[in-house]
Amino acid sequence: MKKLIAIIACGVFVGCDYTVPLVKTPEKGIDSKIVGLWQRPEENGQSLLVLPLNKQEYMVSFPAGSKDAMFARACLCRSGDKTLVQLEWFGTAQAKLPDDNRVFQFAAYTVDGNTLTIRMLNPDVVKKDVKSTDELARAITDNKDKPDLFKEKMVFTKVKN
Repeated sequence: MKKLIAIIACGVFVGCDYTVPLVKTPEKGIDSKIVGLWQRPEENGQSLLVLPLNKQEYMVSFPAGSKDAMFARACLCRSGDKTLVQLEWFGTAQAKLPDDNRVFQFAAYTVDGNTLTIRMLNPDVVKKDVKSTDELARAITDNKDKPDLFKEKMVFTKVKN
């Protein structure tokens, strides 16, 4: 049952779609505007925790504070004219490791005041079976004008200290 909940959380939030990264080594600095605890009011208070891991990477937990929380290492990267967050999911609060090598997911984001909007890359548009970083980058660029390149937006509000 616990594994099922983790799989559902993975499917709903991140999809655990890709086997290849866009970048192997983070090169962009973190965006301090996305650091903090964020909450989705319409989703029974699910929280997203984004912490700086170093000057170029984040540690992400979703749903933060939950016994079924998942953890990822994240960094900013470029694909064409877009800045994306690359997430590499590495485990759960139950000390479970990924079952396969589909650990990468990519998201576009915006911050407007205390609102964080996230849109995950749509694997129906950029197919999961890409074999290399170059192929993934090319697929994103080739589909950049499609309105469904990213999934529906998820909106979070920053939790005040």
